[in-house]
Amino acid sequence: MQSAIERELRPELNVGEKLLWSGQPRGGLRLRPADAMLIPFSLMWGGFAIFWELSVFRTNAPFFFRLWGIPFVLVGVYLIVGRFFADARQRARSYYGVTNERVLIVSGLFQRQVKSLALRSLPEVTLNERGDRSGSITFGSAPPMAGWLAGSSWPGAGKQLPPSFEMIENARQVYGHIQTAQRALQPVGT
Repeated sequence: MQSAIERELRPELNVGEKLLWSGQPRGGLRLRPADAMLIPFSLMWGGFAIFWELSVFRTNAPFFFRLWGIPFVLVGVYLIVGRFFADARQRARSYYGVTNERVLIVSGLFQRQVKSLALRSLPEVTLNERGDRSGSITFGSAPPMAGWLAGSSWPGAGKQLPPSFEMIENARQVYGHIQTAQRALQPVGT
């Protein structure tokens, strides 16, 4: 019997391709290292925007000023709370797979996006493991300061980051599956 994760990945498999591992990121609301800076920033942004908007309404300022603050308040509310829900929803719609040929990442909030990375030509593979054996596996290197974007759920932020299996259970075991599958593709004697 196929799991929901396997049902999402099966349409992406080539003829003869075998799924060796499949999984999903941890669900629910999660904090990330970048939140150490994003939370104070979001509170300052949102607090100032709400203060501005309340001040404008209390002083009976011109209509233009009342409208001017609304987008800033909306961005502030998104930064303070909305991004956590967007991130949780994005992770709930993300599916990871390792096959005998490649690594698959199927995701997307509004449309299905499929990333396929051939095992033969994978860039550097980095394992980040936590004490509870969960962690992330990143395929490639991130540009400087890209860590600020991880988990921000800001539109387009994911395009700046290398593909990864994030917040997965038994990360080292999955890392081992990837290495084993890569070795199986190596010609004998190399």
